[in-house]
Amino acid sequence: MAGKRNIGTTTGERLARGRTREKARFPAVPPLAGLPGGYAELLSEIKGRIGEARLRTVLAANAAMVLLYWDIGKTILDRQSAEGWGARVIDRLSADLRAAFPDMKGLSPRNLKYMRAFAAAWPDPAIVQRVVAQLPWRQNIALLERLNDEKTRLWYAGEALRHGWSQPILCMQIERRVHSRQGKAITNFPATLPPEDSNMAAQVFKDPYLFDFLGTADPRREHEVEQALVDHIQRFLLELGTGFAFVGRQVLLEVGDQDFHLDLLFYHLKLRCFVVVELKAVAFDPSFIGQLNFYLSAVDDLLRHADDKPTIGLLLCRSKNKLVVEYALRDLRKPIGVAEWETQIVRSLPPEFRGSLPTVEELEAELAGEAEGAEDE
Repeated sequence: MAGKRNIGTTTGERLARGRTREKARFPAVPPLAGLPGGYAELLSEIKGRIGEARLRTVLAANAAMVLLYWDIGKTILDRQSAEGWGARVIDRLSADLRAAFPDMKGLSPRNLKYMRAFAAAWPDPAIVQRVVAQLPWRQNIALLERLNDEKTRLWYAGEALRHGWSQPILCMQIERRVHSRQGKAITNFPATLPPEDSNMAAQVFKDPYLFDFLGTADPRREHEVEQALVDHIQRFLLELGTGFAFVGRQVLLEVGDQDFHLDLLFYHLKLRCFVVVELKAVAFDPSFIGQLNFYLSAVDDLLRHADDKPTIGLLLCRSKNKLVVEYALRDLRKPIGVAEWETQIVRSLPPEFRGSLPTVEELEAELAGEAEGAEDE
């Protein structure tokens, strides 16, 4: 009997276990309906703070790593200059560092050589800390491999940091020589916009615009260009630059019982205004300005919100004469910029032949004339 009592469970033990089971539970998430009215705002605020803190942590870690790479590269560079070290030293240094820090990546001989080149390219530590260290290491390698002079390299570093360019986008912008085209469009912004808006708007527009994504096609009509750009809207927006939001193509405006259609309409998020883009498959003609000026007036009256700034016009032509454009823009009250657009086929021509070859229309007219002559014979 005694043995059975030992094997069995007493009432006290059963109660103790019962209390233990009562404390072990799976908490159910309270329904949103029963929570206070400010809960959603509280959740959003805390999520925002967590996101910001995590981003600061990542950026701080990246900056610390890039600065460390610069310091390592500077040390190697100084020792090589002072003591004449060769490539074998870097190979040995890489092996020893990887043995000492097996969990650390980025200590290969190739990356140590990048660190040395990085330190040589950026001799001023202040610039490294202020700009370059804020970029991921892959972006810094792209700057080293693709650019030779510090001024241009610093320009792309600043733009990549400002616009958040990924490494592939940065490489593409370098290849397309954005720095030599940015802010080059002929405009009347200084006379039509406040100084702070004029400077910002001037930097938004380029000259020329490169529509390489159209391939070797050479559209001969405006509607063909429009359709091709809309078909490649992502690439087109990338070429336009950061801040452009696509509103529509052939946007209808009714003025005085007549219908008018805007080629392309955008809204620029930083300039806080509509941007009307008119495309021409021919050389610039002063009459184009009058048409675009009319469209800007209509958009300002019909589409512009009270908080929006004046609508800006961008006229894209196949070619232009700078002096003619400047005369056409003089004394206008609406802000307008004029630039050229090019396709891959035009860019592939040597500079001395650009503009000297006959247009498609001229070739067609010549062929038509030859055909008529053959029929007469």
